[in-house]
Formats: sequence, structure tokens, C-alpha cells
Amino acid sequence: MKTLEMLLREGTEILETAEIGEARLDAWLLLEYITGKNRAYYYAHMDQETEEGQEKAYLKLCRKRAEHIPLQHLTGTACFMGYDFFVDERVLVPRQDTEILVEEALNLLKKTEKPRILDMCTGSGCILLSILKEIPEAEGTGADLWEGALQVAEKNVRKLGLDHRAVLVHSDLFSGEYFSETSGKTQREYDMLVSNPPYIPTGEIETLMDEVRTHDPYMALDGKEDGLYFYRRITEECRKYLKPGGWLVYEIGWDQGQAVTGIMENAGFEQVTVKKDLAGLDRVVLGQNPRTKIFA
Repeated sequence: MKTLEMLLREGTEILETAEIGEARLDAWLLLEYITGKNRAYYYAHMDQETEEGQEKAYLKLCRKRAEHIPLQHLTGTACFMGYDFFVDERVLVPRQDTEILVEEALNLLKKTEKPRILDMCTGSGCILLSILKEIPEAEGTGADLWEGALQVAEKNVRKLGLDHRAVLVHSDLFSGEYFSETSGKTQREYDMLVSNPPYIPTGEIETLMDEVRTHDPYMALDGKEDGLYFYRRITEECRKYLKPGGWLVYEIGWDQGQAVTGIMENAGFEQVTVKKDLAGLDRVVLGQNPRTKIFA
């Protein structure tokens, strides 16, 4: 039987041969996932033999990771804003860059009493649910066209104990019955709309890294010809669902700040601002619905 050290070394070699970035880290995370042993235990018991079942399971996962299947799809978990979210091949893996969107949203909402948030293209629900966890009195709606994504989001609603504050809606942007005037809802306006929509130009998808191009859902990536399709659609339609003074907050691609700013300003949004991520790249665009209710 192999020791923990031997098994980690073998897993690392498998991933390095496959040219996986951060091969040793991924090998370690898979070992921790299979054995349940943290780093402190590992360094104190490196020569401990592993169980036969663990050895087979670990090497199987390493070989799958070598095929560029995202680590989070193999473990079923992604950490975002300090919370563990369930993920699989039906949704984008939450990324650290997207935490900038959540942080900006929280900053804008800190003086709003009992805010209501709409998350368009919700995917795993990580954006909406993180906001709700950070603001205990907040309520929110997550909308998505893909039923598979909504099934993942529903698992995360239950996992985070937010059943009473989060509603999930099947809708192609605002076309679903939930957003119609005949839906029976007495309140259809929100303090904020957040969205990380598909924004990769169709022609660029084939150039993405294998983990994204091959294993993330295509419809969650494809922003149509110029990558701006969903920004235009959402911005055109969203003001009737935003309260006067409400905020629209987008995640964007690094080179889309100027274009999305123009889309929002042309639709009548005020105080439109671009925020950068930790790498200094444009990452978020936000703007305020005028306090005087005039539709674009």
C-alpha cells in the first residue's frame, strides 16, 4: 500500500505530465477530499499507509483532472465569498474575480433597508445567495433559462438555509411568467439587479482554456457575436423592474468596460462607474436608475 506522501507524489506527477496549472495544489486538494485529512495531519503522518479504496479513488480523480475536468466538478464544491457551493457540469465554476461584483453590490446596499435583489442569469446562485447570507434581512430572486442551472441553484438554496428568502425562476431574461403584470405578484420592483451574463464573443470561445471551453456550459459563455448581447437586452428591459434609485450591477470582460458603460448611459442610467479587480482589470460596471421614474 502507498503512503500518503507516495500517493501525493504520484498524483502530482500525473497532473504535471498533463500540464495542469498548479498541479501540486490540485493533487493535494484531491488527496484531502478523498482522505479527509488536512495539511497538518498529512505532515505529521506522511508515512501512513492509505486504504486500498482511497488509493484507487484518488488516482481515478487525478486521471480525470488530467483530462482538464475542473477540480470543482470532481469534488462537487466551490468556495465563493467564504461559502461552499455545490457545482457540477451544469453551471460555471464560481471564480474569485466575481467576488468583486458581490462586494460592490454589498457596498451599494449597506444603507438599504430590507433590500430586494434580482440576479439575472443566476447559474449556481452564488452571487445572489452570497448577498443574502451577508444581509440577513434581504430577499432575492434568481432567474435563469437553463433548468439544469436552476436545479443546482436550488441545492445551494437548501444548503445555505435560504429557502425562505430566495426564489428561483425559469425565465429567458424577463420573458417568464414571473415577470409579467398578470403574474399575481404584488411587488415586482427590486432595489438591485445583479448579473454575470454570458459575455464571451462566440468566435473567442474556442480559444479559451480547456477547463472552460470543454467543461463549462456553452450557453453560460456565449455572449453572441460581440459578447455584448445580454448587456443590451438586460439593460433595455430592466428599468421597469428596478425601483427609482435602484442599481444595475454587471460583471464584465476585461475589455468591455467602455462598451457596457455606453449601453447603460444610453439607457438612462446615472453614476455609471467601472470597478477594477485585484489584477487592475475592468471587472464590474454599475449604474443607478434615476430616482424620477422615466423609462428609456
